[in-house]
Amino acid sequence: MSERFNGKVVVVTGGGQGIGAAAARRFAAEGARVAVLDLDVEEARREGRAALAAEGDCTVPEVMEEFFARVESSLGPPDVLFNNVGQSARERSGPFAESDEATWRFVLEVSLLTAMRASRLAAPGMRARGYGRIVNMSSDAAFAGDAGLADYAAAKMGVVGFTRSLARELAPAGVTVNAVCPGAIRTRAHERLTPAILQRIVAQTPAGFVGEPDDVAAAVAFLASEEARFITGQTLLIDGGRWMV
Repeated sequence: MSERFNGKVVVVTGGGQGIGAAAARRFAAEGARVAVLDLDVEEARREGRAALAAEGDCTVPEVMEEFFARVESSLGPPDVLFNNVGQSARERSGPFAESDEATWRFVLEVSLLTAMRASRLAAPGMRARGYGRIVNMSSDAAFAGDAGLADYAAAKMGVVGFTRSLARELAPAGVTVNAVCPGAIRTRAHERLTPAILQRIVAQTPAGFVGEPDDVAAAVAFLASEEARFITGQTLLIDGGRWMV
């Protein structure tokens, strides 16, 4: 493993499990001082992958503000921000015509507004220092338009638009902003799917298998590295070819 992030401070929202946890491990293994904010950070503390593991709800503005203040005071200003936190309506998912606004608002809050909020806290410092990397979590659901996920697809396509606009604003200051769009990835949420749904997902994936969190973490680490300094405003699908741009 290289040491691309020696001396760098990396913030991962939703880094307690799944893709966020894999990214936190990857950054730590490459020398970064990682700060994680999630509802459950017990695993991150136990594994010791985070220099700072804070328990809190990313959808609460005051929690986010306090977390970033802690990061800066204990580790230093963030060089890298991975806006990972987000989720679909899960058991509340269903046909849009039968959905309710409270569910849409929850999905938009956790899957789009958290990324905007965290970026607003990190971007001014990055711009002032002339360096920064922001990687936002979208989903291939934004491109595929899966039935029953209208709110989630809307939120995640919102992340794509936000990424492009912010990238254009911050590029002159040496800050890059990109998005990753995972497809079927083996996480705890994925494990709740029925065998029939899993079979259908695999059948729709040209690669013929479900990806692992580390597959996404590797791409996130690349986009956050110096090697990707000339890449900004881009959206990378990590879905085994289910959707090809």
